[in-house]
Amino acid sequence: MAKVALVTGSSRGIGKATALRLAKEGYDIVINYARSKKAALETAGEIEALGRKVLVVKANVGDVEKIKGMFEEIDQVFDRLDILVSNAASGVQRPIMELEESHWNWTMNINSKALLFCAQEAAKRMEKNGGGKIVSISSLGAIRYLENYTTVGVSKAAVEALTRYLAVELSEKNIVVNAVSGGAVDTEALKSFPNREELLAEARAKTPAGKMVEIDDIVDTVMFLVSEKASMIRGQTIIVDGGISLLV
Repeated sequence: MAKVALVTGSSRGIGKATALRLAKEGYDIVINYARSKKAALETAGEIEALGRKVLVVKANVGDVEKIKGMFEEIDQVFDRLDILVSNAASGVQRPIMELEESHWNWTMNINSKALLFCAQEAAKRMEKNGGGKIVSISSLGAIRYLENYTTVGVSKAAVEALTRYLAVELSEKNIVVNAVSGGAVDTEALKSFPNREELLAEARAKTPAGKMVEIDDIVDTVMFLVSEKASMIRGQTIIVDGGISLLV
């Protein structure tokens, strides 16, 4: 029986690239999306073309009831789960003095709460198969100041802390939990940044590696963490940024 991987927010960007790579490695895939149905179906078509089964589920992972509904669909179609990549992310980007409670709640729910409750549901399924792997996606804003990034940065800091707690408590179920934190990557999501061009130019100019981080750099690290080669890495956040966070 084929192993199954759920990638949240996988209709585009890093999520899509991760889903496709997992499909190439022989996993059947659960594509999750919140709004972009067309893109999700296109991704599903690419996965089916690779000869893998795919389930497409619309669910806002910031809503626990929607998360539970998504896992019920997974049970009906696959009746197992081996990998969870918690990639879905959103956020309101404004200066601190312009933030409202709704901005905070929206961002924390999708970026932080989702990891906890997706991990709970995933762990119940993984335990039946003798274990599994969970990888969350973070960003440098979790550990350093980025302009207008308060809600997202704080939510990603919570993701990294939660990754550590999950790693300890789920180890007894043979579930390995880690995070990948990327530097600036030119994805669809970055188009929502008001200072996108400035960010990209700075990343290109300052990254010690001499080039920007690409989507495949992040996906390569996710694939390493879900492999058996990384089974003794637990609760860590692997920074993939070409060295830019080492600079003051």
